[in-house]
Amino acid sequence: MEQTASWQPLAGIRVLDFSVLLPGPLATVMLADLGAEVVKVEPVTGDNARNVPALGPIFRNANRNKRSLALNLKHPDSASIIERLAARSDVVVETFRPGVAERLGVGHEKLQALHPGLIYCSLSGYGQSGPWRDAPGHDLNYLAAAGAFTFSGHWFGKPRRSGLPVADMSGGSLAACAILSALQERSRTGRGVYLDMSLFEATLFFTAARHGLDRDRFIPDHPYPTNDLFETADERMVALGVGTEEHFWINFRNAVAPIAPEILEPRFQTDAGRRQHGDELATWLQRLFRTRPATEWMELLQRHDVPVSLCLTPKEASEAEHVRARRMVDGSGTEATVPFPVWADGQRGGRMERPAPQLGQDTADILTEIGFSKAEVGDFKRAGIVSGELG
Repeated sequence: MEQTASWQPLAGIRVLDFSVLLPGPLATVMLADLGAEVVKVEPVTGDNARNVPALGPIFRNANRNKRSLALNLKHPDSASIIERLAARSDVVVETFRPGVAERLGVGHEKLQALHPGLIYCSLSGYGQSGPWRDAPGHDLNYLAAAGAFTFSGHWFGKPRRSGLPVADMSGGSLAACAILSALQERSRTGRGVYLDMSLFEATLFFTAARHGLDRDRFIPDHPYPTNDLFETADERMVALGVGTEEHFWINFRNAVAPIAPEILEPRFQTDAGRRQHGDELATWLQRLFRTRPATEWMELLQRHDVPVSLCLTPKEASEAEHVRARRMVDGSGTEATVPFPVWADGQRGGRMERPAPQLGQDTADILTEIGFSKAEVGDFKRAGIVSGELG
């Protein structure tokens, strides 16, 4: 029987979200998907991701299940609103450059003084201290600074950036992990904590976890020539995942040998041999995969239990039979999305409760909830302190 409820372990947790673009909103949308009430405090001009068409998917998918309060933090009279919001919140997340939150009156010392149990997370490029703290940067810069571009994902060629912003997404994910850890600690101690996290350090953490920290130069030594992407006769791409496990190489060899007996050459029969002759093997595989269309390769290799995947578009992936069977995509809103990807006792770990809000959509409701009268809300708007739908 299909479950309609979703797992909401963070119900009752209130999050005050000053973040924009992707890393911070990714962290807070995870919390929102899991039941937290997230108030997105935006400048009156909105999160920049609203106004750049190329960033539209980021805004819509990283801000679902949130409410929007459009607030001019540079106006001195915004302080009374911030103080009431902070006093009732459990978590604050901000992604300003170091020092900016303090100048705007929303720094951690001020807000934690109002609410000692507050968990305050600053997520910046390089952290709140150190010689790089004020350096500007984007995802590409943090990957470069963390050594990630020392390593290639292909047997041939030098490193290339991913189509996914790895630093942004790893930073946002680890921020969510740290916030949940802080909530657990607060349940024991009653005290809040200040979390100083950086996208660079998140990337360095993952670089060290995968490759260690000893490499001091680029060496074109992707571990396995058989673990790569290959173009087929119909110009599709397939991902061949033959690497550490010898039995998968044997399965692949058995599948291919009847049509390409060269694979049985002694030089390719050990892991050391495949690496030693990797250039020849990789070139041979490229030619081999171009001889048949992707559907034929998929049928042949899957029949022999070889790790192989067709490189799908996001639309194709979202419509896949497996995705439908596990109800991974929520299409209840105006745009299909993927909620937090976990199942807990048969319940999915999140669903589309509401799409990403319009700018200031919830301004009036939030202000009245924290005790301001309709007249005061009107005064705030006339003074340029807030904007949005004020009723």
